[in-house]
Amino acid sequence: MPDYRIIDAHTHIYPEKIAEKAAGAIGDFYQIPMRHAGSSEALLESGRQIGVEKYLVCSAATVPQQVPTINDFILSECEKHPEFLGFGTMHPAYGDIVGEIQRIKALGLRGIKLHPDFQQFYIDDDAALPMYEAIRDNDMFLLIHLGDDKRPYSDPKRMAFVIDKVPGLKVIGAHFGSYGVWWENLETYRPGTIVFDISSSLFRLDRKTAYQLFDRYGIENFFWGTDFPMWDHREELERFFTLGLSEEENRMVLYDNFARYFGLE
Repeated sequence: MPDYRIIDAHTHIYPEKIAEKAAGAIGDFYQIPMRHAGSSEALLESGRQIGVEKYLVCSAATVPQQVPTINDFILSECEKHPEFLGFGTMHPAYGDIVGEIQRIKALGLRGIKLHPDFQQFYIDDDAALPMYEAIRDNDMFLLIHLGDDKRPYSDPKRMAFVIDKVPGLKVIGAHFGSYGVWWENLETYRPGTIVFDISSSLFRLDRKTAYQLFDRYGIENFFWGTDFPMWDHREELERFFTLGLSEEENRMVLYDNFARYFGLE
């Protein structure tokens, strides 16, 4: 097996004092035992097993008042750990969306992470459009959980509507763009309007459907990720290799695609 450079394009971190509790709450929601506590140190320890060089780190505000606190935490962890590339969070009911997005961009965060099913808002609600417009106008990426089969908020068709409504919005659709309901959404998005991470998917997505998605949207538009602390790095890398992609395609998904999009080379 050749050596590959690796970027983890989807991880969650929490303050040390609540890391285990926060990870456990996610595990309870999805009925999947967490592989780790959600601290920065646990993330780095897991990633070292396979030589991860960079991590996209994020967390989501379940209520508006959490927004600046979480953003400050992500900023502080990025200052401590040069391996981290930070995404802040936002909530459609937050009082100063534009000001907060401008603040965190100026301090070095590269995007915004949203989880509509935890945050309990419909992706295409009119109240959410100013949030997307602010993300676009500040040239930041939106990483968004899509297609959850537990709640209706993140239906991929809603995201396709937003992409048309807010042209120029740079969207990373988590979990192949439709967590849990891929087979219904192979053609939901117009190619060229969205890119994807493949985190927290390979435990249930069949190889044939994965290849159909790669073919439709272009393998150059997919990033490898773990959704840490839900999954272990070594475990997820082994799952990825079972897809049987070529060495060049492995390099693209594991490192090159993300590095190109985020100007890391």
